[in-house]
Amino acid sequence: MQPFYVIGDLHGHYTRLMNLLRAANLVDADLHWAAGDATLCFMGDFCDRGPQGIECIDLVMRLQREAELAGGQVVALMGNHEPLLLAAHRFGMQETDGPGGSFWGDWHYNGGQVSDLERLTAAHVEWLSNLPAMVQVEDRLLMHADALFYIGYGRSIEEVNRHIGQVLQSSNEYEWDQLLVAFTERLAFVRGQIMAEVPMNHVERAQIFLRIYSGPERQSRLATQIIHGHTPIPYMTQQQPQQIIQAHIYADDLCVNVDGGLYLGGPGFVHVVEE
Repeated sequence: MQPFYVIGDLHGHYTRLMNLLRAANLVDADLHWAAGDATLCFMGDFCDRGPQGIECIDLVMRLQREAELAGGQVVALMGNHEPLLLAAHRFGMQETDGPGGSFWGDWHYNGGQVSDLERLTAAHVEWLSNLPAMVQVEDRLLMHADALFYIGYGRSIEEVNRHIGQVLQSSNEYEWDQLLVAFTERLAFVRGQIMAEVPMNHVERAQIFLRIYSGPERQSRLATQIIHGHTPIPYMTQQQPQQIIQAHIYADDLCVNVDGGLYLGGPGFVHVVEE
């Protein structure tokens, strides 16, 4: 298996993103793709909570184009903050059942930056609306959230991406709201987490989830590990954010959390996935 690289939730921390990319030799001094045929995966949540979400989005969009020309690949996943931003843009003050009382209010409550919304272009909207919710790279299953709600949108990677994509292309406010609510789930694979709808232990939940999305219809290798962001590692390990310099591997090595908690003050890291 060729090594590939994963970077967790950015939340608008553009300067730290630049430093991480340069330190890993994935880009050159001018932030142009320098990793040849390598694969780099971003786990979503490019915006909100930090000041430069649009800058993060623009950089990832450009690196996708440059990597493709060099024979490499930049994969960008949809986090929960992408539909939050898109919903604020599309529906504004339309009422929701969320904590902010409206789509705009829910986005702002969750760290939405007005400057990001003001600078959002049609190109940004198109790119964000078409991000996959879930991908498989080599034998790893990558998805933003450590959550089971994906099963409600489909029982294959293709089906999940298609159904969530259909929501984001629609004007159905109820379905948008339900997606945002679903994306609040987390900690599905953590020891001791009780989930009435799936009454089994955390390792069994991870095993079954991997089986669902590594079905016999898939042409690639069976997925053996889940890689996710969404839940900052300090919330799981009780460490200080400044101490988080590597991924958190748990659930009998079936799960890898790469959310270093940049918006909490963590330095961030680039996770290298190897055999």
